[in-house]
Amino acid sequence: MVAAKSVKSNARRVLLVDDHPIVSEGLAEILNRQPDLKVCGCCHSGNQVLPEIKRLTPEVLVIDIGLGGVNGIDLIKQVRAFHEKLPIVVLSMHDERLYAERALRAGALGYVMKQAPVEQVVEAIRQVLNGQRYLSRKMQDRLMQMFGNAAIAKPGVDRLTDREIEVFALLGSGANTRDIAKKLNISTKTVETYRANIKEKLGLRTASEILRAALEFTQQHVH
Repeated sequence: MVAAKSVKSNARRVLLVDDHPIVSEGLAEILNRQPDLKVCGCCHSGNQVLPEIKRLTPEVLVIDIGLGGVNGIDLIKQVRAFHEKLPIVVLSMHDERLYAERALRAGALGYVMKQAPVEQVVEAIRQVLNGQRYLSRKMQDRLMQMFGNAAIAKPGVDRLTDREIEVFALLGSGANTRDIAKKLNISTKTVETYRANIKEKLGLRTASEILRAALEFTQQHVH
């Protein structure tokens, strides 16, 4: 009994970031059952993260990139700028085929989809704590194929920047230019610039083609 307590007292500290309390509470319960992990806190908005990292000194961050009102990819970059060595695992509903590479480029070490078994989440946390990357086998194979064909220009939405992807997804969810500007805290003119970039990169000609493509994209990649 004493040994068990000793092991738990040396458990690695995990900070959860998810804007759905019921999700973070459920995950916290699962992680706290592990002998080598303990949740030291939960953040439900992006602006809480940096202060809580300073206050709680976690050893790993588990973050959802689909935070309301915050670009999760940008948040990862912010954390990395202030805490260069803090490992980050992304746990998200967003399709790994599109977002995993972007998350890793931003500074995350692991990417797990919320549909994955709990064992994969635990494995990902342990792996990044050991300084290793974690991706699903399917995503590892995809990235290997991409890197093996690096000289070939990326097709389709892979050519869009992180912010253009965000605008594209919001268009597909039915948001208009003003809605998008308000949500992303940018001007309507900037939104129009992103729309123009998306239109050019995807080879679309009309506004209706953009909306149709955005709707298809959202149905396939954003859950």
